[in-house]
Amino acid sequence: MDDERLVETFVELADTLIDDFDVIDFLHLLVDRCVELLDVDAAGLLLANQRGELQVVATSNEQVRLLELFQLQNDEGPCLEAFGTGKAISHPDLGAADAKWPRFAAAATEAGFAAVDALPMRLRSELIGALNLFRAEPGELDPTALRTAKALVDVATIGLLQERSIRNQEILTEQLQTALNSRVIIEQAKGLVAERYGLDMDGAFAALRGYARSHNLKLSDVARSVIENRGGNLDLIGAAKQARQQPRRGSSE
Repeated sequence: MDDERLVETFVELADTLIDDFDVIDFLHLLVDRCVELLDVDAAGLLLANQRGELQVVATSNEQVRLLELFQLQNDEGPCLEAFGTGKAISHPDLGAADAKWPRFAAAATEAGFAAVDALPMRLRSELIGALNLFRAEPGELDPTALRTAKALVDVATIGLLQERSIRNQEILTEQLQTALNSRVIIEQAKGLVAERYGLDMDGAFAALRGYARSHNLKLSDVARSVIENRGGNLDLIGAAKQARQQPRRGSSE
């Protein structure tokens, strides 16, 4: 584990008081760094909407996004259990999880994952979501990696609650609902960019996010512009080329 990178990640996750704080990019930072720093191959994060229902907000790749959606549609899986109980859920061998999550275990195994850990996003009695960590090989997650993952989730949860509290004292669900609504727009934009530039969905997202960061724009604003112009009027060519060349760990390719 890269200690310097880990410290940098904690600082970034704690710094939610900047003027242009972007919830979606913040949550993608969390899942991306989990894959980068921990012994996991993919990660997905779900947040609760205003009705307390979990929705997919950030994933490390398209394959995991589809698996998380499958989990929600079938109402079974580790993230749902972690969110429902407020406790960390682990299974070192999904091939033997038929009795626990029969449909999810089969889908996860088919997708190439053999083990999973799910961590609730929780501060005392307040639960706002859950994080899934997937591994391609069976076995328990290293204890140090698990403790680090819990610390990252805790810092991210506190950061979101802190941002809510200091900014405007509004309920957290309103902020999270905005993030969920933005996610719908981003998914639509990914499809347009993928078709226009000949990318897969992971590459399309990388192009959108790269463009947003290089131009100091919010990801949701870039996505909205893509939709309004049907993929035109944005110079995503450079970002798209970079996305094609960049290897993605845990990709569905």
